[in-house]
Amino acid sequence: MPPHEHTTGPWRRRSIPRPPAGSVPVDVALWGVLAAATGYGFRDAGAPSPFLDLLLPLAVLAVAVPLSRHRPGAAVVLVNGLCALGLADAATPANAQVLSLAVLSCLLGARVAGARGPLLVFVGCLAVDVATCAVLRVQPVWWFYTLAVLPAALLLPWLAGRYVRGRRELVREGWQLAHRLEERQHLVAERARLAERADIAADMHDSLGHVLSLVALRAGALELSPDLTDRDRADLAELRGTIADAVEHLRETVAVLHDAPDPDPEPAPKGEAGTAAGGPAHDTLEDLVARAVAFGVPVRWERRGTVPTLSPLVERGLYRIVQEALTNASKHAPGGAIRLRITHRTDRTHVSVVNDAPTGAAMAAEGPTAGPTAGPAEGPAEGIVGRGLTGLRERVTVLGGTLRTGPHEGGFRVTADLPHQVTAHTRQRGARPASSPAALSPESAGRLAVVRGAARRRYAAAIAAPVVAAVFFVPAAVLLAWQLTTSALPPSRFDELTPGRPRTELAPLLPDRAYPYPPDHARSAPRPPGTTCEFYRSGRDLLDEVDLYRLCWSGERLVAKDTVPMKSR
Repeated sequence: MPPHEHTTGPWRRRSIPRPPAGSVPVDVALWGVLAAATGYGFRDAGAPSPFLDLLLPLAVLAVAVPLSRHRPGAAVVLVNGLCALGLADAATPANAQVLSLAVLSCLLGARVAGARGPLLVFVGCLAVDVATCAVLRVQPVWWFYTLAVLPAALLLPWLAGRYVRGRRELVREGWQLAHRLEERQHLVAERARLAERADIAADMHDSLGHVLSLVALRAGALELSPDLTDRDRADLAELRGTIADAVEHLRETVAVLHDAPDPDPEPAPKGEAGTAAGGPAHDTLEDLVARAVAFGVPVRWERRGTVPTLSPLVERGLYRIVQEALTNASKHAPGGAIRLRITHRTDRTHVSVVNDAPTGAAMAAEGPTAGPTAGPAEGPAEGIVGRGLTGLRERVTVLGGTLRTGPHEGGFRVTADLPHQVTAHTRQRGARPASSPAALSPESAGRLAVVRGAARRRYAAAIAAPVVAAVFFVPAAVLLAWQLTTSALPPSRFDELTPGRPRTELAPLLPDRAYPYPPDHARSAPRPPGTTCEFYRSGRDLLDEVDLYRLCWSGERLVAKDTVPMKSR
């Protein structure tokens, strides 16, 4: 692990041991705010201890605030210790450090991505607080504070911090997504440029390659005519050599234009615009075959079945298949018979082009100036033949058909099977909408799953937090309300209590129980010697501090009664 990374508790996070530039003034300002709250709480306390209530909290905050940058869980534990120390106060369990606890809990949610680690820290803090109350045997109001106020100070600010962190991550992910989309636009533009280069190469091959091959074949046939003079034969040989050079230059040009093929090409047939590359816009199969026969190509063809209404894309695809097969046959098997068969079935059309091996006379006509005669295979990856069959296979695949090529009885065979109509589903080759997770790349799909999981956990925490808080708060609130209402002594009954009367006579006038949480000034007020005093609330108002009635008993006899203000004057 690099020196600038480490693991915090049960969760891992990246942190920097030394605070980043600009963080020290922020930490000093935060410590100043929390120190001011601590000082105010010290001044407002009744009999504070300078060390326990002022110096020790300031020192702990001076450590916890910078520690919260790379150990936020430890900082929360330190401040929670100050809150647990406040539970030992006999006057009140509350102190100013509950504000510091809430602030550091918020920082914990904002600086730690996971939820498991912080929740374990909260459970540990609450366990310490509950254990402190159990050991000290505190009164119920201390338990109410421990089970209601402290969990709220831990959990709710942490959820607020997680919300801030999630929003910050959302903004950052949005900018990163915009950057990736911009890069993708550049890639799409580059891919379109390469696709256009490939289309130009295919156009040149389909049109010029086919015509030049037929012209070369025609020139070779004329060269054998007995009516020509030696000068005419020399001119035809030179013409045939020039055509062969042109074919070779065309092959090199196509290879340059087709230099970087897409590993997952998705060619768009050019018939969509109404004009297919190579050949006239309204050229038909009959015109193509007639032109080949006129140039001396021995083609026999037949058409079976009723001619259906074909999609323009399928019609141009059939044209390209026949054109490519005739071009390859006339170039690599000159003089060999070519059999073309087109069979129309119910919903598909089958095309078969079979050429025989080249004849001896045609091979002789090629002469030493002709280009190399490739075998009947698809040929190497470079060259017109290889690229032509590759382009055909891509085109047929896009149309939803199949293409097979290979040797056959000493010659070569090209067969294709095409549907009559092309649907959008076929042309998209099963592409899913971009909004579907399955259409995303593995990296994007993984990131999407992480973001969705984090969002679900945050929503679950937002719902569970009030439920958990209610589990702790409602029982404690009910207990406190029950204690306050059952210890109220109405003023009319207080007036009826006469000193000197026994408890048995006064019992019907007294509440069920005495008030268990009188303030310190009421406990320490002077009382008659040898008496035991009980306190009762003068009203049932739960939201207001009412005065207390004090009844002092000597044994089972009422000795004195008086009124004690709730707040010391």
